[in-house]
Amino acid sequence: MPELQQALHLGERAVGHITSAVQLGFIAGTLVFAVLSIADRFSPSKVFLWCALLGAFFNLSGWLMGAGFGGWLAGRFLTGFFLAGVYPVGMKISADWYDRGLGKALGWLVGALVLGTAFPHLLRGWSATWPWTSILLGTSTLAATGGVLLYLFVGDGPHRRPSPPFRWDAVGRVFRYPEFRAAAFGYFGHMWELYAFWAFVPVALSAYDALPGSQMGAGLWSFAVIGAGSLGCIFGGYGALRFGSGRVAFGMLACSGLCCLLAPLLFQLPEAAFLGGMLLWGFAVVGDSPQFSTIVAKTAPPDLVGTALTIVNCIGFALTILSIQLLNALSPLFPLETLLPLLALGPALGLAALRRVLAF
Repeated sequence: MPELQQALHLGERAVGHITSAVQLGFIAGTLVFAVLSIADRFSPSKVFLWCALLGAFFNLSGWLMGAGFGGWLAGRFLTGFFLAGVYPVGMKISADWYDRGLGKALGWLVGALVLGTAFPHLLRGWSATWPWTSILLGTSTLAATGGVLLYLFVGDGPHRRPSPPFRWDAVGRVFRYPEFRAAAFGYFGHMWELYAFWAFVPVALSAYDALPGSQMGAGLWSFAVIGAGSLGCIFGGYGALRFGSGRVAFGMLACSGLCCLLAPLLFQLPEAAFLGGMLLWGFAVVGDSPQFSTIVAKTAPPDLVGTALTIVNCIGFALTILSIQLLNALSPLFPLETLLPLLALGPALGLAALRRVLAF
């Protein structure tokens, strides 16, 4: 981002707007895809392919067209918009392939996503300097390649239901199912905590690293803490085979909620114990995500699984903006460790909702 900022002569607020444009694009995209039931009415693998290709193009569009600030905003918004046809649709494809063992399959899928989320922190920790154009080209190439490979070698699963006719009330229909509502509200509680935690991991580690005697290196440890969630997803996936997705999600959410409440004490611990606590938090905070998606897929109407997965992503991601902005607004007034317990509100509400679907 600093190199892009210099190249376009942008201020700090403008860079923030470019970042937010991707988030808003994803929310808008998931809303449109859910209302139109795109992943259920059309071949999910074709939707994934075209959205991966279009997302890759719009990721590059600002640079290819020599666009100004407005052009970059539009390109980033459309990148986020077409990501709505990649992540939720990828989970729909998994659900069509795995009648049993979906929790394990999604554990690997989301685990890979988490590792990708953590990777920039690894580069920063190694002080690697990559030209911003190379990063754009690399990410777009990987996105396009992934879309083509999935279409050619994975395709639509054998458990895909026949395409339903278009109905404007499809989103409302999925929320009429009590078990689906319970899973969705559990997921919303999880999302209230997850992205705010990820956003503030580097801040928390840097604050601890600034204490006298600490030499841990916040960049590499940010990668480790966020990347630990990849192991949490995989571990939870295998745990779901034995205990069920509901119980695994409940246990992970309870663990991360407890970490929220204990955050002020965590900052008082010696360095090794502090890092151990942060790694546990990173492990649990996203380890429940694949299992929530599994329960959503199992409790939704069979012909609207894609719509169900997409709308919960839409609402959940919108909630992340609220929790991040809340911490942003309060962070100049209070120490970070005293604010992190506010994130426990999400797990508390999520655990209450999850009680109905523990058997799944």
